[in-house]
Amino acid sequence: MVSVQSSIHSAISIVNAIATGKGATLGISKKIDIIIKEMPGKGIVIESDGETISSRLINEVIKQIVPVNELAKTKLKVSLNSEIPTGYGLKSSSAISSAVSLGCAKLFRPDMNETEILRIGVDASIKTKVSLTGAYDDACACYYGGFNVTDNYKKKIIHSEKCLDDISAIIFLPKSRKRGKIKKLVTLSSVFERAWNFAKNSDYWNAMIINGLATSAILDSDPKIISKLIENGALGASISGNGPSIAAIAKNDVLSDVKKVFAPLDGNVTITKINNKKAEVYEV
Repeated sequence: MVSVQSSIHSAISIVNAIATGKGATLGISKKIDIIIKEMPGKGIVIESDGETISSRLINEVIKQIVPVNELAKTKLKVSLNSEIPTGYGLKSSSAISSAVSLGCAKLFRPDMNETEILRIGVDASIKTKVSLTGAYDDACACYYGGFNVTDNYKKKIIHSEKCLDDISAIIFLPKSRKRGKIKKLVTLSSVFERAWNFAKNSDYWNAMIINGLATSAILDSDPKIISKLIENGALGASISGNGPSIAAIAKNDVLSDVKKVFAPLDGNVTITKINNKKAEVYEV
């Protein structure tokens, strides 16, 4: 029986898409590897390396790609090995759904193109209520790497480009996973629209700062942290996704100065490179 491995990376937010349906994201180098193994029997078995995952999401992706007659006579074992913390706004769900979609397409639907592979992950995210908008912006950054500016409702990339590789992301994971009411982000929709327009014109760092100040004001984070990160040399800083993680982007020579801002706070800091690499899939 055949096995495939798909590898896909994580991402951080430049502009949150909840308020307007339009988002922007940047790929980072934390990744997830998923092995899908065909075995005798039937059913879907999911093995994880300890992080909480949405088995409903994985099952939904598989059911949308694998023909019913194949599922009736094939047991699929899905093994996950992830570096991406879940529940922090670092796009773990988009990475998982896209990686499973990519692996299943390789096994059962080799004619499927990238647009269809991404769409299935996004549709499954909406159907299983993992995401409000389907997080097309997140899926694109995880899959393609680099910057991706999207219209999530139209499932369309408006602008994309690679990122310079002399910068890194400093990510703070607070001990408390408390999040504010994300639907309240709509109250600042005109601000998010402005931030998105900056991103569309490749002014990513100003887009990220505007997004950071707006999201932190609503999602129970302290906007002063965003200001301090910029003062200490960050190019951009924001809550990633709906939080609670905070991501700052900085040139590699000032990383230690930026990291100091998080020192008084209760949580962990991780530094990761930017990712410009596209997702991969191959037989193992």
